[in-house]
Amino acid sequence: MYEKLSQDDEDESDKDDDSNDEKSKEVAKDDRNEEVAKDDKSKEISKEEKNKKAVTDDKIKEELKQNKDDEKVSIKENEVKQEKEKKNIEEVEKSDHKNVTPEEAHEYHQYPIPGKYQVGPSKPLVNEKDLRLAYVPGVAYPCQEIVKDRDNVYKYTTKDNTVCVISNGTAVLGLGDIGALASKPVMEGKGVLLKKFGDVNGVDLEVDTSDPDEFINCVKLLGSSFGGINLEDLKGPDCFYIENKLKEIMDIPVFHDDQHGTAIIVAAGVMNACVLTDRKLEDVKVTFNGAGAAGIACLQMLLDSGVKPENAILCDSRGVIYKGRTDGMNEWKEKYVNDTQKRTLEEAVTECDIFVGVSAKDALKPEWVKKMNAKPIIFALANPDPEILPDQAKEAVPDAIIATGRSDYPNQINNVMCFPYLFRGALDVRAKNITEKMKVATAKALAELAREEVPAEVNEMYGKKLEFGPDYIIPTPFDPRLLVKISTAVAKAATETEGNAMITYEDWSVYEQTLQQRVDDRYK
Repeated sequence: MYEKLSQDDEDESDKDDDSNDEKSKEVAKDDRNEEVAKDDKSKEISKEEKNKKAVTDDKIKEELKQNKDDEKVSIKENEVKQEKEKKNIEEVEKSDHKNVTPEEAHEYHQYPIPGKYQVGPSKPLVNEKDLRLAYVPGVAYPCQEIVKDRDNVYKYTTKDNTVCVISNGTAVLGLGDIGALASKPVMEGKGVLLKKFGDVNGVDLEVDTSDPDEFINCVKLLGSSFGGINLEDLKGPDCFYIENKLKEIMDIPVFHDDQHGTAIIVAAGVMNACVLTDRKLEDVKVTFNGAGAAGIACLQMLLDSGVKPENAILCDSRGVIYKGRTDGMNEWKEKYVNDTQKRTLEEAVTECDIFVGVSAKDALKPEWVKKMNAKPIIFALANPDPEILPDQAKEAVPDAIIATGRSDYPNQINNVMCFPYLFRGALDVRAKNITEKMKVATAKALAELAREEVPAEVNEMYGKKLEFGPDYIIPTPFDPRLLVKISTAVAKAATETEGNAMITYEDWSVYEQTLQQRVDDRYK
């Protein structure tokens, strides 16, 4: 039995061994299958990674290519920029007399003494007698005469030939609101121009307030010292309110040159451009861009000169100032609304004859100039960069007539051709106001002068022959004829309004002779 069991156990054992072998084979097979699966998976992962890597490599290559392209573009842009800068430098070098460096300006204002003018005596002061006449006791006698009759102040003091150039520095040139004190060099400069070109004493005052009513009160209280008030560099719309109020309460001429000086020169240029293009003011369509002080003044000046209100469209940064508009409006814009369907500046300039811009750089696109009527007239007066450069306008329409505020292009709109002579004429007839008639007379006189033959000395000064045409529609600032021509026209116009002028002439040639004497004295 033992043996039997033993045999049975052996047989069982063999069976177990066989079973184990089978299991081992199955395990081995499973292991191989798992390894194959892992290997296949590994291959799939490897393939996927290769694909990802390929994509990544392609992206890197694309990025590198893009970077190289960008680098090429950047290099090209830099080359273009450098070429432009080189051309600009060459242009500056060519027209060096028209450009000013900060160092030159600083030196000019600082040496030999700071500032641009000084006060000197007009009477002898060389001995004790002179001293007693100039001050105590002699000065008491003219004072007593003025007490008797206020008009005697014109007989015994500088009032009849002195204009106050006054500002609060809230809108200085292209510098903006820099304050009263920082505006002083500009006001001094204005005073110097009054003296140099109009032989008028200009005294600058800078009022440290941005409150319009405080400013008005200051000018009102100081006004009796002067024969006229030149308001300067006042921000809009305060400038409208200030000027209108002062004209109501003062009995001497009040003139905001930033508004009316610019407008008068523009009107003169427009008159002559119309002559050259065979147009009439009553027929032309005009688009104005910029509804600030100068823009609105230019519009009003052209209306006073003959342009019809329905033919004048005013635009601001929001577009056309049309009837019914409420956005961004004020009482001054409201006065000039146009009943039109046009809403954008592009629409407003389409089929118009004249563009007058007192706004911002590049506001007028060259392609828009092509949409204007034939032989377009353009006044691009934004400073220092105009609404469109003359070269761009000419490229778009070769026979366009264009004026700017810059001295490096023809037809510069420069206020110095207006305010010194306007005040000269107003002071000489003791005008109480600068009337619209006086402004229009100034513009017409300027336009007429530009159509006359230019003196040889003026041609010599500018190094070329100047003659009436598309590049010479207004006179040049150093034309010696301006004083006699403009001031006479202003003085005559002042006397045409009843009660405005205290002095008149039966023979205006006598007055012209006194003006010519001033010119001769200036050029001695």
